[in-house]
Amino acid sequence: MKYAPINPDLFRLNRRRFTSQLKSDSIAIFQSNDMMPRNGDQYHPFRQNSSLFSLCGLDQEETVLILFPDCIKEGFQEVAFIKKTDQFIATWEGHKFTKEEASAISGIEKIYWLDEMDNILHELILLAENIYVNNNENDRYVSEIQSRDLRATKQLQNRYPAHQYHRSQPILRKMAMLKSKHEIELIQQACNITEKAFHRVLEFVRPGVMEYEVEAEIIHEFVRNRASGHAYPPIVASGKNACVLHYGENNKICNDGDILLLDFGAEYANYAADLTRSIPVNGQFSPRQKAVYNSVLTVMKEATQMLVPGTMIEEYHKEVGRMMESELLQLGLLDKTDIKNQNKDYPAYKKYFMHGTSHHLGLDVHDLSNRYAPIQAGMVFTVEPGIYIPQENIGIRLENDVLVTDNGPYDLMENIPLEAEAIEEIMNANVLS
Repeated sequence: MKYAPINPDLFRLNRRRFTSQLKSDSIAIFQSNDMMPRNGDQYHPFRQNSSLFSLCGLDQEETVLILFPDCIKEGFQEVAFIKKTDQFIATWEGHKFTKEEASAISGIEKIYWLDEMDNILHELILLAENIYVNNNENDRYVSEIQSRDLRATKQLQNRYPAHQYHRSQPILRKMAMLKSKHEIELIQQACNITEKAFHRVLEFVRPGVMEYEVEAEIIHEFVRNRASGHAYPPIVASGKNACVLHYGENNKICNDGDILLLDFGAEYANYAADLTRSIPVNGQFSPRQKAVYNSVLTVMKEATQMLVPGTMIEEYHKEVGRMMESELLQLGLLDKTDIKNQNKDYPAYKKYFMHGTSHHLGLDVHDLSNRYAPIQAGMVFTVEPGIYIPQENIGIRLENDVLVTDNGPYDLMENIPLEAEAIEEIMNANVLS
């Protein structure tokens, strides 16, 4: 891992938060992610299961975490199993955790090799009444790929059919929405690295560069600052490409007069940043581009101020839609007739602003959450309104990451240039120098 060591108090705290919500006499089992085949004998880069990582910090494949707070067997309230290493593995794959290293990282005293797990786990399960299993539960996404957790769940149910099974995800979802001090520091570090990458882009972009060259500047700054890479596939979209919400080709030329939409974020210690900026390729917004830009910026600022405890996220999105409607009227993109005749289930503003404004952010760029729960202090949200006008080749989206506090929203990206004039000033200073 490229990132600096994490204080194990984070993982101890998360385990306490999780186990305090379990039924009595319960054992919870967490599996690492699979190594995903790429082709032949190659694998995609490994990325740890977010739930397991949040509870123990063991960022390595073939890892299993067992939590059994009521275990009557002394010392087995929390146990981790890791891949047994040897000289062959060390030669071909590199260093793997020793038991001592895994204990220091996680704060868990009992660490065993994975090949010792079957007998130990069998005894522990027979001492438990309930088994908590961890499977991906995203109400907007269903994967056809069976995870290691899901395969393990099926094996457990076949072997121990008389136990009561429960879901870990509802507990983990509540935990993930409220970030601890340690987690906020890690997200802030991801934001700080993202800031450095954006400044590098401002210094680099000019008419004639390719989108992929801009992407290369971003990843250069990420890796040199200890990020593992991108928190999600980066969007580097110039001209009409900026009107494609999930554009990912990043292979076109950035032309004079284009707006370049950049949506990227560093992943540091598995925590995500999520930034969007829209900049003029030639360093100067046209009057129309600046008018659209400032409308998006107005909505962004007003939406940010709504991220306070007690706000319901669904109502928040509706109110942001009304803000956007007002801006689109001023820009001449909508008129009163459009508003009068709009479909209440698909308001007129959605022609130019068709996505949501905010989502939770943390170990995942779209973090575990309950969108029906009120906003609370300790939550981290993105704020990302946009206006997309394909007929004018203008797509502008702006996005910062914001921490909700009892004293008002705190912008984790407050130091990243945002005002149109500030972006122009930096880009033109670099041209003049």
